[in-house]
Amino acid sequence: MRKHIVIVATAALVGAAVCASAAEPDEAEKGCDGSTYDMVECLKGKTDAWDKRLNAAYPKALAAAQPKQREQLRKAQRAWVAYRDANCLYWALGEGTIARIQASDCMYRMTKERAEELEGAVEQN
Repeated sequence: MRKHIVIVATAALVGAAVCASAAEPDEAEKGCDGSTYDMVECLKGKTDAWDKRLNAAYPKALAAAQPKQREQLRKAQRAWVAYRDANCLYWALGEGTIARIQASDCMYRMTKERAEELEGAVEQN
């Protein structure tokens, strides 16, 4: 019974986090709700959009970086991808269908944050 309560509470928190992140001014998207499948697909779509931004910002950040910074940025990006994948796999390996939502939310949040970080690096240089 206690495990069920924890799972339900976790699902509610993840759902609230997803909806809150979708309400950000720079996002013209509605919140992700519905079935587990619907939520995961919604998060995948949001992740794909941010992944495109990340892939556009990365070469710009490389070009804007000082020559001595470029190789370090390459190393940092490779390490970030490995960390993101390992971190989100941790959530995916959880129990129940909530694990799929948690893993998808992890990919979305981390990709969005990295894209914004790289976009900021371009603006600073």
